[in-house]
Order: sequence, then C-alpha cells, then structure tokens
Amino acid sequence: QVQFVESGGGSVQPGGSLRLSCAASIKTFRLNMMGWYRQAPGKQREPVATITVGGTTRYADSVKGRFTISRDNAKNTVYLQMNSLKPEDTAVYYCNVDRGWNPTYSSWGQGTQVTVSD
Repeated sequence: QVQFVESGGGSVQPGGSLRLSCAASIKTFRLNMMGWYRQAPGKQREPVATITVGGTTRYADSVKGRFTISRDNAKNTVYLQMNSLKPEDTAVYYCNVDRGWNPTYSSWGQGTQVTVSD
C-alpha cells in the first residue's frame, strides 16, 4: 500500500521561505514521476510542481521562479523549496505519484499546512 508522509509546513510572513518534504513508501520510487499538490480553503486541489525520473521539472504559473521541486531517490523523498511566499500560497500541501499533471493514487497523506500571513 502506498503511503505519503508530508512535513515541513508552518506559518510564515509574506516573503518568507519553507522547505517541504514528502517521504513515499513506494518500492519503485526512483521509477516514478512525483508531484506536489495543494488545496486552499474552499478550493479544489491543484498541482503545484512535478519532477520526472530524469529530473525534469514543471511548475504551475503561480509558483514559477519561487518554488523548486527536487528528489532524493536514495531516501524515497521529494522536496519543495518555497521562497518569496505569498498569502495566496496558503494551503495544505500534499505529494503523490504524478501522471502528467494529475495524481496517480486516490489515497493521500495527511498533508502539511502552509500559512502565509502578516
């Protein structure tokens, strides 16, 4: 059974930074595209960033130039470095195996809350 454990969220002021981590219990982690998603209050979950097996990345327009996704296959972990945070980045952040800007698994981890406010 696939399991995702997200961590690293918190409360920061606008302009601040956070680094999220997601540990995935997938035997074939290194063979899978991974993605970060977020869900803001009252909104649908949306993709934020993805990274392929080879390290090619893709970002939502709203986070380009501010967020960086990376992965450590030895640790089955994917990261999201978030800089220049804005109030509109406030959301619960999740990871999942990605299949073309869409999550693969219907089961999600608990997510990690990111709150950006003065």
